[in-house]
Amino acid sequence: MTTMSRIGLGISATIIVIGLVAGAFAQNTTGAQDPFMGRGGPGWRGASGPFGGRGGLLGVLGPMARELNLSDAQKERLKSIESSHRDDVKAFDSRAMSAHQGLEAAVTAETFDEATIRSRSTEVAAVEADMAVARARIRAEVLQVLTAEQQTQLKQMQAQMQQQAASRRQHGNSR
Repeated sequence: MTTMSRIGLGISATIIVIGLVAGAFAQNTTGAQDPFMGRGGPGWRGASGPFGGRGGLLGVLGPMARELNLSDAQKERLKSIESSHRDDVKAFDSRAMSAHQGLEAAVTAETFDEATIRSRSTEVAAVEADMAVARARIRAEVLQVLTAEQQTQLKQMQAQMQQQAASRRQHGNSR
């Protein structure tokens, strides 16, 4: 797996876990206009959104959150979790991008410098480790908000997503 693929998977996993938080707000139980509707549909915030990229937090997890049938109290608690980690996620995105750009520059430099490549690889690994810890911490916070039934349902949806991703990878490799 390439370094860029690993960082992409790491960021995706972070977005999935944190996205549950924001996805709760895609559930519109009041009938009011959905504040997350934009030119790209629910959750589309564009590359300049708070978590960057197409879909932002809601892009991946919005539909899952809707299927969990969260109560208004759960939505509020998840909103609080999201806002408490927003700056951390932005910082991780920035650190990850910088670390990967540094590694790529070292790998593609005109002059081979093993020490620099190893140093930059260590920086990438440190960022990914920090991101993994943050994902686990946020996930633990989110799971505390969900009922046992919702936790089971979320695990089933995530397992299904992983199976679908594995299937896509297999089909992509067999070409």
